[in-house]
Amino acid sequence: MFETLSDSFSSVFQSLNNKGALTEQDVTTAMREIRISLLEADVSLPVAKSFMRSVQRKATGQAVLGSITPGQLVVKIVHDELVTVLSGDDSQDASINISSPPATILIVGLQGSGKTTSTAKLAKHLKDTQKKKVLLASLDTRRPAAMEQLAILGEQAEVETLPIVPDQDATQIATRANFAAKVGGFDVLLLDTAGRLHIDNDLMDEVVAVRNISKPRETLLVVDGLTGQDAVNIAREFDTQIGVSGVVLTRMEGDGRGGAAFSMRAVTNKPIKFMGTGEKLADFSVFDPKRIAGRILGMGDIVSLVEKATEVFNEEKLERTARRFMTGRLSMNDLRQQFEGIGKMGGIQGFLSSMPLPGGKLNQGMVERQEKEITRYLALINSMTRKERANPKIIQASRKKRISTGAGLPVSELNHLLKTHQKMALIGKKMARKGGGIKALMRSMKETQQSEDANLPSAENMNMPPDLFQKLGVTPTRRGFR
Repeated sequence: MFETLSDSFSSVFQSLNNKGALTEQDVTTAMREIRISLLEADVSLPVAKSFMRSVQRKATGQAVLGSITPGQLVVKIVHDELVTVLSGDDSQDASINISSPPATILIVGLQGSGKTTSTAKLAKHLKDTQKKKVLLASLDTRRPAAMEQLAILGEQAEVETLPIVPDQDATQIATRANFAAKVGGFDVLLLDTAGRLHIDNDLMDEVVAVRNISKPRETLLVVDGLTGQDAVNIAREFDTQIGVSGVVLTRMEGDGRGGAAFSMRAVTNKPIKFMGTGEKLADFSVFDPKRIAGRILGMGDIVSLVEKATEVFNEEKLERTARRFMTGRLSMNDLRQQFEGIGKMGGIQGFLSSMPLPGGKLNQGMVERQEKEITRYLALINSMTRKERANPKIIQASRKKRISTGAGLPVSELNHLLKTHQKMALIGKKMARKGGGIKALMRSMKETQQSEDANLPSAENMNMPPDLFQKLGVTPTRRGFR
């Protein structure tokens, strides 16, 4: 996400960091490039001007120009200003109000913005993270199969949905949903309203009628993050006629320019509460301004990575895997579990996008090769017997031929997998000699970013925790690792 902004900012700051000392002209030039980057990312012009005025005022002071590392200090100033723009004046209203059950949340938006899917994603998020009992209800009587779609998504999210009764209008369904939520002892009721291709009087009249009946605690507007500045106009119109308490941005995993997210809070004064980052129901997260600002500037988001890993990997199984890893007894079952877990976390692409990377860009060719390699590895592991997965050392010539044939891959691919397994066993022993473990490493990564969230990353350790490379047994240098 935010590739346009991230790439542009990375090139600007790279030029600043290459200078031993900065002049006021250097700062002015960098600010001009940042302004162009914001406008190219479809950021609202008033927001871009306000942002630049604030950064320019802080970045041209004596503290910056006389700093030992002025380039990094400029990055920090931009980072802090990004957080301010994304969070607004009052960051407390970013939390969702679901106290005193049943709390009704009204979901509104235009057709095609991902409203129905976002409703199911929010239901799963509340169920999994806050252990809430959620009821879903579709009020979309116009779009064909809209109610059936929400029912299917609710089943996938393991959340109850209101039974479909033919020939009821939106207000009748809302009344029935309110009653069902109270009688059924639900904590949260999510009402998915009908959308249109554009804002019209019929749409607004219907949503206002539903709002008056349901009396929602929250009215969340779902906006497609790829619509740019037009998303801000949509939000302003909905807020004027209905009253919006927060925004959900969808399709934030794509190569959109990020202008909607950047402009939304400043122009509408409405908090961005959630964002959808993929097609799966699990691809949904709370919008955290500090983390988003870090990702825009190429600092990564290790905290989100660790949180997602904690959700995907069972803690008890992870502990057992870590013990086997540290003693060099990692089995193919353990490898399969880790490969499948990476897939649930969004694959290599999703994993690396949360890591601070040199230059702030992913090598897409490398990512695609590794994704395909993991797919081939899983096919080979699934072709093994239970005994072979538990003890890969018994896999010799005849077994290799059978396994590779079953996976539809050459024996050379299996040999590569076995060598990878052996290398991981050696790495585990090496890490054990240096102390710590996988869980300790993840804890260290999370604590480091939390304690230094607003500070600049260190150029020496490439934004990673200070003890990470030591635990991995490598040393960062200017040209790579040794």
